[in-house]
This record gives sequence, C-alpha cells and structure tokens, in this order.
Amino acid sequence: MEISALYEIYKKHPVVTTDSRVCPHDSIFFALKGERFNGNQFAESAIEKGCAYAVVDEWENDKPENPRVIVVENVLETLQKLANFHRKKLKITIVGITGTNGKTTTKELIATILSKEFKVAFTQGNFNNHIGVPLTLLSINKSHEIGVIEMGANHPGEIRELCEIAEPNIGLITNIGKAHIEGFGSLENVIKTKCELYDFIREHEGKVFVNKDNSTLSEKSEGMDRILYGRDNPGLFVSGTLSAETPFLHFDWNFFEHPHRVKTHLVGEYNLDNALAAAAIGKYFGINAELISSALEAYEPKNNRSQFERTQHNDLIIDAYNANPTSMKAMLEFFSKIKSDLPKAVILGEMKELGPIAEVEHRKMLDYLHGQSFDKIYLVGSVFTDGVTGSITMKNTFVFERVEQLIEELERHPLAGYYVLLKGSHSVQLEKVIPFL
Repeated sequence: MEISALYEIYKKHPVVTTDSRVCPHDSIFFALKGERFNGNQFAESAIEKGCAYAVVDEWENDKPENPRVIVVENVLETLQKLANFHRKKLKITIVGITGTNGKTTTKELIATILSKEFKVAFTQGNFNNHIGVPLTLLSINKSHEIGVIEMGANHPGEIRELCEIAEPNIGLITNIGKAHIEGFGSLENVIKTKCELYDFIREHEGKVFVNKDNSTLSEKSEGMDRILYGRDNPGLFVSGTLSAETPFLHFDWNFFEHPHRVKTHLVGEYNLDNALAAAAIGKYFGINAELISSALEAYEPKNNRSQFERTQHNDLIIDAYNANPTSMKAMLEFFSKIKSDLPKAVILGEMKELGPIAEVEHRKMLDYLHGQSFDKIYLVGSVFTDGVTGSITMKNTFVFERVEQLIEELERHPLAGYYVLLKGSHSVQLEKVIPFL
C-alpha cells in the first residue's frame, strides 16, 4: 500500500499504537518486531480489542484475507514514512533537541514554557528513538502550533535518520560528552552524530540555539543562523547567573535589561544551562519574561532526574535515570559543594555502554572520590566487582554487583540522618533503593 493511501486511513483513525495490550477504539496497530517479540503474532488480537486496522509485514499464506489487516514490506519503515508524510502536512515549527545530557529535562522545560502561549505537542517520557519519534509526530494534530521532539542516539547516523523523519526547523544540542561509546566507538563519533542535527538544520536553512560557553558547539555551529545563550554575558540573547544551590537551582537572568530571579525545583548547577536554553527558545517565540520565569519555577522533575526528596530518615538527591562520565562528574562536584550539617553518602551505579573505556572511566571516578570527604560510598555494578575493585582503597566504601545486595546491606545496617546522592545508569535500577532510605 502506498503511504498516501495509508495516510487517508490514518486521517480517519488518527490514533496509533504499537502495543497489542493497549488498543484504543478505532486506532491503528503497527506490528513491530524486536529481538524478543513479534507484533505480527498479535495483529488479529489487536483488532479484536478495538483497533480499526493492523499493519503487518508477516501474514501466512494459508490465512484468509482480512480487509482490516494491511500487509507491508517493513512495518517500522512504514511507520516512519507515515510519520514523515504527516509531518509535511502539518506545516508547523518543529524544535529538535539532542545532546549527551539534559535533553529530556530541557525538552520538558521548553514545552512547559511554550505551553503558556501555544498548543504544544512534545515527546512523552524519553520516547526519543526510531520508534518514539514517529509516534510523537503521529500524535500531533491540526490544533497543535509547535512540536518539540527529543532525539536520542547510540550509534553513528541515528540523529540524521531522526531528522529525516521529523524535519526540524529549529535545533538545539544541549551538550556533548562521553556516552554510548560502546555504540559510537569514540568521542569524535559522538560529536559527529550529535552535530548531524546541525547538518540537517544548515541544509534546510533553519535556526539553531547554541550555548556560547560550549566551545565545541560554538565551533560546529559557526556560520549558521544561530541564537546564542550562556552564563554571565549580557551581550547574549539570554544570559543567566547562578545565585544559589539550596540544593535547588536559583539563578538570575535579564530580559531586555530587566532582571528576574528564578527559583527552580531542579537540583544541580548543570541544569542552569538547560534552563537558559529553554528561556532562550521561549523568548524567541515571544513568551514574556514573567511567564518564562513562572514556568521554570513551576516545573517539577520526575522519573528520577535531578530530584530532591526528603524521607523520614534522610535527604536524597535522585539522579538515577542515566549516567556517563560527564554527568557523573558534574553531579559529584555539585554534591560535594552542597553545604550541609548532615554526613554525606553517595550511592553510585556503574555507567553503562562505555565499551572499551569503561574500566578507565570508572577508575577516574574512583580517583575523584578518593579526593572527596564523603562519609559513606556504595558502589553497584559488575565493573566495580570485576574490574576496578583493586583500586578501591577508601574507607567506608561498600561494593555490590547487584542492587539487591545493596538493599540487603541497608536492611542490616540502615542509613539514617544522611544527605544521600543516588546516581547511576537506568539499568542498574538504583530507584529500588529509595524505599530503604
């Protein structure tokens, strides 16, 4: 079936699902395949549960034809092509966001600000890959005025592919650091892949927002139609100055020479750059300063990203959704500088997908910890138990291969009256520890 013909069906049934357990009435089920699942096997079930159509790429010859089953060569490619076809019909501004750290938080802040004046569609959660981006695009309808699309990657060329689907008019790269080296092969490939967003925007004469303080991004965006933001530089489109970390981020920024103090619910100095990026995009779209500031103050982080939580026993900073050498060091530096009368404990999960640099980067992290005065250190992950245990000479340091072993330790010897940082890759599942703190 031609994409144009499928689009006519989509216009009548504009809800898309890829989960046969979630089948809204009159939706279209796309039978995606993965290493551990095959959606084709559930196409008929999806129709029985309420889907109007099912798009499949496997249909046994002995099965009778079903007018509600659409057979295509490749379901994923069809989903992506349909999303791009829809995007072209929308004719609205799409803001594309990528980066090593902070892209989800920045996306949320931008959407929160723009929603003050516009009907905004934006990536839900971290649906930022080759499946999530098409699904986000297909959730946009004629009532929306702006789309904010997060783009993630762990292999070269992926950002380019997502740009070809979403066709962003405006681009923002939050930063570039050491992450997913296992897939990228080198930091140079990380830089090249993230900057594929710049390449696409440049080719299509769009606009980019660039952190002037980031030398790599400043260099890579040279000559583009760009808007600059940053810290402590009144000459920029938006500039801000850190005023306090309590541990919440407070900062001052000027809007056409009028100062504004913003008290956010975010923890971590690094979130200043994310907030300034969002403020710059809000200002560009004509949102006034009071609305921008109030939106930034109202936003509350979730999903274990830059969160503060006070339990009956401890104060917690929870940033356990993702971790790489750049974000790990930034968080540890921030936590070490927080003034508190409470003793400090850090619970760190290993940094995943670092490939050949994993052991070196974890040793660097341990070297940094060695120079700090944290009262207790808990390390979770096989890279600690298998690879770098010999370099751990710090007192009051406990090493576990799995998070369940850490929980057992906390049940035997509870932590109480501590300021605790939790930081690690999502797959380590440090969030399981929170109920025991």
